[in-house]
Amino acid sequence: MYSVNVRDHFMIAHSFAGETFGPAQRLHGATYVVDMTLQRTALDADGVVTDIGRAAALLKAVLGDLNFSNLDDEPAFRGRNTTTEFLARALFDRLAARIAAGALGPDGAGLAAMKITLHESHVAWAAYEGPLPA
Repeated sequence: MYSVNVRDHFMIAHSFAGETFGPAQRLHGATYVVDMTLQRTALDADGVVTDIGRAAALLKAVLGDLNFSNLDDEPAFRGRNTTTEFLARALFDRLAARIAAGALGPDGAGLAAMKITLHESHVAWAAYEGPLPA
């Protein structure tokens, strides 16, 4: 399997419900570094997984929808703990939908899978990965 990765970041505020989270139950901020890894079984006619510029622009656009927001106020996340793991899946779903809609051009049709990794810090991160629709 071939892969290509693009990276960006976004900044949010949020809080968690539940004693598990201790002081993070209070409103706090986070800056996430996000890796989007796209995979395909065979390179396209140009010898690439996908156009890196388009992939980077797509990631920036999806992150831009949440950048500088309080996730507690986001209707799509209401009643959910927006943990790093949860956000990895939420970003995966948003990116996959845009890829399916043609955001990566013809290259998007040949992609097999994607992995989204959110780095909370240099020592802790979480990810979600899965297949992309054919």
